Amino acid sequence: MGYEFSLMSADIDEKGIRKEKPEELVMALAEAKVVVYEGVVREKPANEKEAREFIKGYSGGHAATVGSVIVTNLKTGFRKGEWDRVEIYFHEIPDEIIEKLIEEGAILHVAGGLIIEHPLIMPYVKEVVGTTDSVMGLPKALTEKLIKEAL
Repeated sequence: MGYEFSLMSADIDEKGIRKEKPEELVMALAEAKVVVYEGVVREKPANEKEAREFIKGYSGGHAATVGSVIVTNLKTGFRKGEWDRVEIYFHEIPDEIIEKLIEEGAILHVAGGLIIEHPLIMPYVKEVVGTTDSVMGLPKALTEKLIKEAL
């Protein structure tokens, strides 16, 4: 996107912050993404068993990501934030693919065990309603919009 920026970690216990709605949760965390499945916010899987349950749940169904971006103009103090929701629909995911994903381990380190850009899972992504960049981390169009509003 062509901007110079610095990243600053809040170094907080994100699990200690809870809100009823995922949209409120991600705004409270300033910049975050959560996975929502059947109305429940999913954290990173605690173990392989939970990762397996998560992916099996998505198989033939769907999940959503809710993410947020907050931009602060440090010169003026102006601050603006919005949230972004993406729905992801899946074909049936074979058990052997789920086991390979778990064996590889990457899904244990992401919210909801959800990595739609992974080569093993990509063929089973039926539809993404929203932007894939938002699912993967940062919704670029929303970020650009907020930066322009903050300048």
